[in-house]
Amino acid sequence: MHLIITDAWLARTRAIHLSGTKLLLSVVVASLVLMLVAAGLYHWVFLKGAREGWPIIGSLVRLVVKDEFDQRDRFMRENLDVMARKLGDMQAKMMQLEALGERVSGLAGVNPEEIKRRPGQGGALVSGRTLSLDDLQATLRDLEELTDQRTDFLTVIESRLFDLKVLGMMVPTQRPVAAGDLGSAFGWRIDPITGGSALHTGLDYQADVGTAILAAAGGVVVTQEFHSAYGNMVEVDHGNDLVTRYAHASKVLVKKGDLVKRGQKIAEVGTTGRSTGPHLHFEVLVQGVPQNPQKFLAAGQAAAGGAVVSSVLNFAGQTAKRLPRRR
Repeated sequence: MHLIITDAWLARTRAIHLSGTKLLLSVVVASLVLMLVAAGLYHWVFLKGAREGWPIIGSLVRLVVKDEFDQRDRFMRENLDVMARKLGDMQAKMMQLEALGERVSGLAGVNPEEIKRRPGQGGALVSGRTLSLDDLQATLRDLEELTDQRTDFLTVIESRLFDLKVLGMMVPTQRPVAAGDLGSAFGWRIDPITGGSALHTGLDYQADVGTAILAAAGGVVVTQEFHSAYGNMVEVDHGNDLVTRYAHASKVLVKKGDLVKRGQKIAEVGTTGRSTGPHLHFEVLVQGVPQNPQKFLAAGQAAAGGAVVSSVLNFAGQTAKRLPRRR
């Protein structure tokens, strides 16, 4: 590149030749000089104008500051909106978790107020750094993850407890008559009619004619008939090869195929069939084999939890194929 410089005073001309490298370097140096001059001018004009109260400079400074504050406010509002949405989601999840906890505590037999009670906290104060917006967002994320885990865990527990409760409702642990003395227990005895040794396959409850006979557990009526030995008889299937039998009734209030629930009146005490007087003959059969009903009734009185009921069922399953032997 050639530059020709003409001096009118001296009436002479000078030619300058610039190569590509020199030209580029000259442009860079000129740009830096202009930037430094502009920065210095900006710094001097604005700061001096702001200090001395120049009207135009003051207005420009106020506009710049206002724009910065507007950007900060917009950024804060956007972050606050995000946090507000997360807090709304957390509030909904906490309400769901609270309702789930109440259901689980009800199934487990725990007072829901004990769960709602705020735990005690305390200790020496050791101050830390000020929480930032990122810290709050990280805490919310951790809390949201923990809430999801607790919700899943409580849902599984609720399902298990509900299964145990249903199982407990289907196990004959309720006394079949509200009032009545136990006359004859389960096992070998002297038969009241023949006078010989015989196996008594159930429990006899002494009660007046017409006394309500209650279902010892929920189930389906599978038999309702007159039997030569049992008289008016009702059998209820509770699932898992578990059946209860109610015999010698004077009146039957259910029929085959009916669904009955625990404690429902299904018949009335009588003295039909092979009987010497008014009473209820109550049996529990596992896989068709008579079991001692007192073990089931005792389990129901001892605890309402599924562990005791399960132990009884295991015991019954192990002894289902073995009849009591005469000693």
